[in-house]
Amino acid sequence: MSVFKLSNPWEPAGDQPTAIKALMKGLKKKMHHQTLLGVTGSGKTFSIANIIAQYGKTTLVLAHNKTLAAQLAQEYREFFPENAVHYFVSYYDYYQPEAYIAHSDTYIEKEAMINAEIDRLRHAATQALLTRKDVIIVASVSAIYGLGSPAQYEKVHIKIEKNSSENRSALIRKLISIYFERTTADLNPGQLRAIGNALEFMPVNERVIYRISFSSGIDGSIVEHIDTLDPISRAKISEPKSIFVFPAKHFITNEEERERATAEIRLELDAQLAKFKREEKPLESERLKRRTLHDIALIRELGYTNGIENYSRHFDRRKSGEPPFTLLSYFPHNKDGSADFLTIIDESHVTIPQIGGMFAGDQSRKNTLIEYGFRLPSARDNRPLMFDEFEKSIGLAIYTSATPGKYEHAHAEQVVEQIIRPTGLIDPELTVRGVIESGNYPGQVSDFIHEAEIVIARGGRALATTLTKVMAEDLTEFLIKRGMKAAYLHSDIKTIDRIDILTKFRKGDFDILIGVNLLREGLDLPEVELIGILDADKEGFLRSETSLIQTIGRAARNILGRVILYADVMTNSLEKAIGETERRRVIQTAYNKKHNITPRTIKKEIHDIADSMRTEHQKTVDELLVIDSLAYQNDSVAFIKTKKEEMSEAVKKLDFETAALIRDEIFTLEGTGPKMKKKRARKPLSGK
Repeated sequence: MSVFKLSNPWEPAGDQPTAIKALMKGLKKKMHHQTLLGVTGSGKTFSIANIIAQYGKTTLVLAHNKTLAAQLAQEYREFFPENAVHYFVSYYDYYQPEAYIAHSDTYIEKEAMINAEIDRLRHAATQALLTRKDVIIVASVSAIYGLGSPAQYEKVHIKIEKNSSENRSALIRKLISIYFERTTADLNPGQLRAIGNALEFMPVNERVIYRISFSSGIDGSIVEHIDTLDPISRAKISEPKSIFVFPAKHFITNEEERERATAEIRLELDAQLAKFKREEKPLESERLKRRTLHDIALIRELGYTNGIENYSRHFDRRKSGEPPFTLLSYFPHNKDGSADFLTIIDESHVTIPQIGGMFAGDQSRKNTLIEYGFRLPSARDNRPLMFDEFEKSIGLAIYTSATPGKYEHAHAEQVVEQIIRPTGLIDPELTVRGVIESGNYPGQVSDFIHEAEIVIARGGRALATTLTKVMAEDLTEFLIKRGMKAAYLHSDIKTIDRIDILTKFRKGDFDILIGVNLLREGLDLPEVELIGILDADKEGFLRSETSLIQTIGRAARNILGRVILYADVMTNSLEKAIGETERRRVIQTAYNKKHNITPRTIKKEIHDIADSMRTEHQKTVDELLVIDSLAYQNDSVAFIKTKKEEMSEAVKKLDFETAALIRDEIFTLEGTGPKMKKKRARKPLSGK
């Protein structure tokens, strides 16, 4: 019996039953590569959910960006509310990797801004994999980057049981040994504090506080109570009899392993220094010696140093060139080491090439750092998986895409088509108009605005795709000046902000969304009635056959969906995309006629899928913004002055939490927060 329980009121329909049956047959035959060629709106995710439920094994779902991964995680949580569905993506809001530019002698230090809430979700994912079987992990390509040994991570967990003999001081030392930090202020994930005869700590994987109360027994201190508390109200949630506490960091080693690893690092340092001496590189030699000895000292004293991942080979007992431990290492494996889980690669035509391209760029940067004495050669082994290593690390794989790529066609043992939509929706109607002159309007932008205004007037939404980020920003600014509610979306927007924008777009806070490449694969926006593809005849990656078909598909969830392709020249990609769209329209129309189906727009609830990724601090700031936005608009200068006075008062009272909330509210209202620091960045809000 499957450990997964699919919760859904609908039965598979259209091509879904046939696709599910065929793919399940392939899994039973141990087919390692299968492709589900499903058109947009045909319910590929629902078909895969049925397969997960029937197959019954831990599942990895790989997506090519954080936004799509967040959307998929929300959908799978709705399909499997009783099972463990987790989200695993890069925890950096901002990341500048360590690098050295030789021609200008410029060293760029690693700089990162970690999102604490996404870090919590990562820990929740790995801990679920180590403790449960009914697990679905929706991940970005972060899944192929080094993560730390799962054996060490699991080995050093702490079990706390009610009525067990335990000394408070000893328990504090145990928690500190697995990288919990002691504090006397409010608790954050990975922190602990001692209060009277009790100990409180917040684990890194849950939004709760555990309070451990001690009492004296015949044989010493014992654990009298274990209480789970709400971190805000401090109300008691439960009284578990026992709990497991995992490390606050994924890179974890005990004292014995640290001594062994640091000894190996020292040996490697000596060998590299000898090499630099032979090559007559005194500067590189001195640079490497100082840095490495400093890192060794910190590792021995604290168990951790910034950039410790560059020494991961020594801690993991790996040989040079061996693949690193990654998220995939935490998934179930058979006794022979083979993967015992199901892998779903969503929008595979994008995800597969992305996975394949990670290794080369990383190695180029590392080689330069090693050559000039910034890192030891073992830093090369702190890397993403090579593609062949990735292939060996995953279980039986199903690739899903409306436009499978060369890899899928070459490797698939079977390709299953899912063309018929259960809703009866037909692929959108396509119109080709000139870039320079579009009908009665002087150019594509004027024509698109005219068409968008018609759609917006009846309550619909519109999308436009441009070729560059700057074009997206400039067009958004132009629309806002015209009084239209518009926003742009591209890769410079933070993960949570991207999801916020999409949610607001669906709710109607914005009527028009302008994007470059993020508006293509997988985004589910049933409110969209119109898409304008600007400069559709500029042959290239963004206007290839695959990209055009994917973009057209964003309008395939609404009965009124239509797409205007602005082109002065009919390119080969345009011809193929238009031809494939027409082929699918014919198939769906014939099916609808045969089965007497009336097409209907997809109705989908609007969830704030970013909510689970926000910290409690950010949620409070957001609430303050809602309350204070009117006062700010009435007199922004006076409002900010008052807020700054309130912040100063809070600091005088040593109420730093309140001061931080007011500070971040001011940053957001003034547009001076961290997300505004990049050149040309504009706040992606409407002109309200």
